[in-house]
Amino acid sequence: MDITAQMVKELRDKTGAGMMDCKKALTETGGNFEKAVNFLREKGIAKAASKAGRSTKEGIIASYIHAGSKLGVLVEINCETDFVARTDDFKAFAKDIAMQVAASNPIAVTREEVNQEAVDREKEIYRQQALNEGKPEKILDKIVSGKLEKFYSEVCLTEQPFVKDGDKVIKDVVNDAIAKLGENISIKRFVRYQLGD
Repeated sequence: MDITAQMVKELRDKTGAGMMDCKKALTETGGNFEKAVNFLREKGIAKAASKAGRSTKEGIIASYIHAGSKLGVLVEINCETDFVARTDDFKAFAKDIAMQVAASNPIAVTREEVNQEAVDREKEIYRQQALNEGKPEKILDKIVSGKLEKFYSEVCLTEQPFVKDGDKVIKDVVNDAIAKLGENISIKRFVRYQLGD
């Protein structure tokens, strides 16, 4: 199949990847657009991993106020340079993260930031639930571990499903932004305000 300039342009517009990368992805996948997107995402994740050690001292604080002005979020998103921090793509990414915090109400950015007392309390609740359901002692740890993973996916921002695309978690959205913008990006912190809380 011939890879046309229009196909490359469409893939580039959708993914933000370089033209040569788009052409290679389309060539590798026989012109299949969806497979090419996945090919680039996999490559982007590799790019993101290689940039993970770079320091992020620039960035922006983005805000999101929900309709009705009863819920608001501030989020600090960091990147490597002021140049990237000022781009529309970076600002749109930061706005998406602020909207995610508003919609999903996480308690921490990553699982490492979750208070150990809260984790221990959840483990004890899950263990007691399993015992009350008559589960055998030998599988209790497996049950608790599985429920703890679900707990993390609900309360840790980077592990939550993305509100705009449930097939991705926020960690994937960050990796996509790193691949697109070419710099390390990190979600530093957030605060969520709700009227009456």
